[in-house]
Amino acid sequence: MPGNSRGSRSSAVQDHVALAEIELCGELMIAAAAAELAGEERLSVARIDEVLRVVEHGRDDSACPPHARC
Repeated sequence: MPGNSRGSRSSAVQDHVALAEIELCGELMIAAAAAELAGEERLSVARIDEVLRVVEHGRDDSACPPHARC
């Protein structure tokens, strides 16, 4: 029956990729709110990369695993 989550196997399954994306979106919103309070009109590309934990190619991050917050 549609809308009935009782007994539905999919309701107990977590989509880890979606949860990670939601977490990153939340972190971007927090950073944007902080920037607005600081009088900035928008986040810089560098700040967005920092919030999203973007790593430049060629940078040595051997001490930090890919999914760790370093």
